[in-house]
Amino acid sequence: MGQQETADVDEVFRVETHGIDPIPDAERHGSAKDLFWLWFGSNLTFTYVINGALAVAFGLSFWQAAAVVVISGLSFFAVSAAGLSGIRTGTATLVISRAAFGVRGNFPAGVLNWVVSIGYTIVNTVVGTLALEVFFAEVGLGGGHLVRGLALGVTLALTFAVAMWGHATVQFAERWMAYVLAAGFGVLLVFVLPGADTAAPAAAPGLSGWSLAFVVMLAGPFSYLPMPADYTRYLPRTTSLKSITWMGALGGFVSSVALGVAGVAAATQTDMTDAVAGAESLLPGWFQPLFLALVLGGSVTNSIITLYSSSLNLQVLGIPWSRARAIVISAAVTALGSLAALFLTDFTTSLLSFLSLLIIVFAPWGGVFLADMLLRRCRYDADALHTGREGVYWYRAGYHPAGAAALLAGIVFAALTCDSELWTGPLVAPLGGADLTLLGSVVSALTYWALVRRVSSYVPAA
Repeated sequence: MGQQETADVDEVFRVETHGIDPIPDAERHGSAKDLFWLWFGSNLTFTYVINGALAVAFGLSFWQAAAVVVISGLSFFAVSAAGLSGIRTGTATLVISRAAFGVRGNFPAGVLNWVVSIGYTIVNTVVGTLALEVFFAEVGLGGGHLVRGLALGVTLALTFAVAMWGHATVQFAERWMAYVLAAGFGVLLVFVLPGADTAAPAAAPGLSGWSLAFVVMLAGPFSYLPMPADYTRYLPRTTSLKSITWMGALGGFVSSVALGVAGVAAATQTDMTDAVAGAESLLPGWFQPLFLALVLGGSVTNSIITLYSSSLNLQVLGIPWSRARAIVISAAVTALGSLAALFLTDFTTSLLSFLSLLIIVFAPWGGVFLADMLLRRCRYDADALHTGREGVYWYRAGYHPAGAAALLAGIVFAALTCDSELWTGPLVAPLGGADLTLLGSVVSALTYWALVRRVSSYVPAA
């Protein structure tokens, strides 16, 4: 017995044995501060610099774009709150969402979430690889396919090694990488912010510019909604729910806002079509290699949590393997996708367009999930989440009618008001070019609340 208990301990540089199975109280550990470093470190990614620059490209002034960045950063309060259910159940987010959608009704969202997790892991891997490739060229290793392949191998190895070890190692790596990245990006802000052009643009951005800026800035945080409980499930049940919400939210807010504002400032000074090259042109020569290392490090910290969550996701989908074995599937698909993205340029463009389109599903999904969590006040029948056909979350043939109807309502609204490269909804033009995709979450949440009429009979006993 003692040997088994030791094997299940969640320790740094020791392969985690738990997956989506509930974490026993005796094995729970850590504090809410761990969530600050997790979300702070994982969001010190150059993607936010790119997003901030895009807000300026949509016609917003420095102050307007900075306001969008700050307001969007507040969405991390919702992301962090989505993790509260993890401490009550000890399991992953996409297991808990069975309560809102039913065991079978939860499956499609599980598939899409895995696709999104892998898609963003590929995007971050490609960004990190390209930065490392430039770094290799600057130190004299030359260029070409061989060097690019080497850069990809290093980036994938850094990501996979940490994610494979599991929960404790992920949190450890995010904390220590955050220290280094925060210092480096702090220097970047010192170089970029003073030269920002704070004058208003010649023409107002219009509703289209504002809405597109918000969609770009909020798409990242919304993509996290299916994973926060993955990182709270180990916390002791006595941990304050308020502290969990605040610590996680502050971590994501501080890093996303700081880098988003850096992107806004950079875009008022130089061409950010190639964001890495544009930002690099604003930096002194001695700092440019360090800047490339920051881009690589930020890509890896973000890829670590998306790759880790993808392995839990595969277990939710029914892969009968341990988490450590399941992650090999995700890593292999990431490697193949990254190869395609790096050597087939059209693939990168298509992937980004596809990922942006999936907000049509994930905004409404997030609305239903959060509404369900609030209605239940985070009280679940934890055993029934894993029971299947015999559990209370089987509903009707495995589907929760209210969850399915609310999700459909949100998707329809989002699809009608979406403005992307792959799809433009019929209501976009009448709305003056506005993209209201994200409001699909509000539509689905209100629909779900309306359909679930009596909370007392809906919420299981605590």
